[in-house]
Amino acid sequence: MNQDAVKNILLSIEDAPLDFSLIFSGKKSRKVNGLYKPDGREIIIHNKNFQDADGKQNENLLIYTAIHEYAHHLHACKHEGKLPTRAHTREFWAIFHTLLGKAEELGLYKTNFAASPALIELTSRIKDDFLTENGRILKELGHCLIKAQELCAGIGMRFEDYIDRILCIPRVSAKMAVKIFQYDIKPEIGPDNMRFVAGIAGEDARNEVQKAFLAGKSPDTVITSYKSGRPPPEEDPRQRLEKEKLRIERTIGMLTKRLGELEHELDEL
Repeated sequence: MNQDAVKNILLSIEDAPLDFSLIFSGKKSRKVNGLYKPDGREIIIHNKNFQDADGKQNENLLIYTAIHEYAHHLHACKHEGKLPTRAHTREFWAIFHTLLGKAEELGLYKTNFAASPALIELTSRIKDDFLTENGRILKELGHCLIKAQELCAGIGMRFEDYIDRILCIPRVSAKMAVKIFQYDIKPEIGPDNMRFVAGIAGEDARNEVQKAFLAGKSPDTVITSYKSGRPPPEEDPRQRLEKEKLRIERTIGMLTKRLGELEHELDEL
């Protein structure tokens, strides 16, 4: 499989608004399997990383890396050809996981986790004994807290004081557990995803997000999809200016420090 074939595979998964080049470095790297250079819109694959001792290429892992770097390109396309300061954002992972799903459907990338019976057994244990069980416990905690609130009211005591100084748990955690029980969130999606679903105000929206989790969508994909349908929060103008001022001050500080180092090095010459 050459670099042109890999590029065609990427385009067949999803077309790109901006053209890009894909290059095999012909090298082996211990640091990364590939990288994306947004300035030149270049995907570089260290193709020697995917060769065994006999020179045979693991094309499946190569395609995985190519899709990863292509996700960076598509991410940059969403931002006028530029990557955000932090490349691996939730938005990036949502793009990447969506591309992997499409590649699987087209037979261009294969997941072979089922090849290991031991891994299948361990996966079942993780999902059943930890994720689902911890989700069930969290939901039952919410049920118990509702009962505790009623009992506190019955003896004329503040439920908040009970949460703060008897149970010693954050109020926000207690409130979330109660919501999880009241909204009847499914334990199968795991505690972290349950908390996210419980934080959604509308019942229809909660049901849609929970359905996506139950369908096996990654958290980044589900959360990004949900948030993209909501208007971005308005930032206070003063906060925005203060953040910009802080960034500039930090930059000036780093440049001043570097300038001092350069002047010292020049004096030493």
